Amino acid sequence: MRRLTAPFPAVAAWRRLTPHLLPFADAATKELPLGRLLRLSLFQVSVGVALVLLNGTLNRVMIVELGVPAGLVAVMIALPLVAAPFRALIGHKSDTHRSVLGWRRVPYIWMGTMLQFAGLAIMPFALLVLSGDTLGPQVPYAGEVAAALAFLLVGIGMHMAQTAGLALADDLAPRHARPRVVPLLYVMLLVGMVAASVVVGATLAAYSPMRLIQVIQGAALASLILNGLALWKQEARAHARTGADSPRPAFRETWRAFAAVKGARRLLVATGLGAAAFSMQDILLEPYGGEILALGVGATTMLTALLAGGTLIGFALAARALGQGQDPHRIAALGALAGVAAFSCVIFAAPTHSPALFRAGTVLIGFGGGLFAVGTLTAAMALGEGRGNGLALGAWGAVQATAAGAALGLGGVIRDAVGEAAMAGGLGSALVSPATGYAAVYQIEIILLFATLIAIGPLVRHARARTDRPTRPFGLAEFPG
Repeated sequence: MRRLTAPFPAVAAWRRLTPHLLPFADAATKELPLGRLLRLSLFQVSVGVALVLLNGTLNRVMIVELGVPAGLVAVMIALPLVAAPFRALIGHKSDTHRSVLGWRRVPYIWMGTMLQFAGLAIMPFALLVLSGDTLGPQVPYAGEVAAALAFLLVGIGMHMAQTAGLALADDLAPRHARPRVVPLLYVMLLVGMVAASVVVGATLAAYSPMRLIQVIQGAALASLILNGLALWKQEARAHARTGADSPRPAFRETWRAFAAVKGARRLLVATGLGAAAFSMQDILLEPYGGEILALGVGATTMLTALLAGGTLIGFALAARALGQGQDPHRIAALGALAGVAAFSCVIFAAPTHSPALFRAGTVLIGFGGGLFAVGTLTAAMALGEGRGNGLALGAWGAVQATAAGAALGLGGVIRDAVGEAAMAGGLGSALVSPATGYAAVYQIEIILLFATLIAIGPLVRHARARTDRPTRPFGLAEFPG
């Protein structure tokens, strides 16, 4: 019987090696095992699926297959950003929520899930009406209104579910594991985006209106299932949260207290500047590789994998550094420095005609962005200590998403305007090149990154002064449970 019940040597060896082979496997603890943690992170997968649909697939389908004007498409894609500034309010509400069931995070994640599901469920029909592909009579502006409602519902639901979900993960994770839990959650966001890109791209290879309906509504059902699995038996019911008459601080008072914390405003400014710097090029990298460096479609498609690979490396190194007690402001600053080097490589790839330098810059963009995102998020949560981590996460998310979205749209406008002026000779004969418009955007991103370093620099110095004292290191691992 002993031989039958004893584990095989290979199995025992695999169990010992697993934490070293699986990225962020050491984030698992006795209180939050790896299986439960990965299940909780499924809400990030559903957000990744929605992001791919909104910013990638539907962008192309609406313009090419459905014939929707590009300007109207840009407005629709930007509508989810309307909900981004309210993430701080959502986080505060989830911090102070009272219900008869004793939950505070679950209701907001579920409400966000239902809004995201509703938006995706009606979206394909709204897009078909918008394109005029209907059998019945056309109602004026019905397609525009329906499509705007669908995109807005998806945006509100996505921001609500992600804000409350990140706060729930921080509630559940024990102190010492939190520096590795946050990067793991963002790895799962990348996993969702990559998986959705592959599945949706393969499914819509042979486009038809019915196939579009099936894909988008399949994504709606997937978001419902993924978030339902993520929530199942995660948040414990607390009797203290069932009292409807218990005092709850107003959002204005809580926000003032949070903003009054030393370094809070400076950190949010740095977050906005850095998010804008790393996001302005999102829609320009592949066209730059194809138009300026003459890379093929397959080669430019690989840029997404290179960017994601660099981001994963950044997440891993940030998690390791935070686990060792490193200052999150310094990690974010290192990410900004890596971004300066990255965009310099991308700019010089054109005059040197070096695809290898361009690819190296792409990896560095992902690497710097990963370090910066984890560092600023960790620092923001530290500022929210004792005031509710939902508010801190919401404030960070509101600034980050709004700045990134605005920069994304502005990058395309700047590239077109500068490129047209350069090709017309308005900037001088030396700049008559299609690369000038792209280079202008990349140079603005470098300037924004230097501004980010100026904003976050005093926080790094302050943190260094504190860590010079004989005290224990402070980071995400020190946040309250």
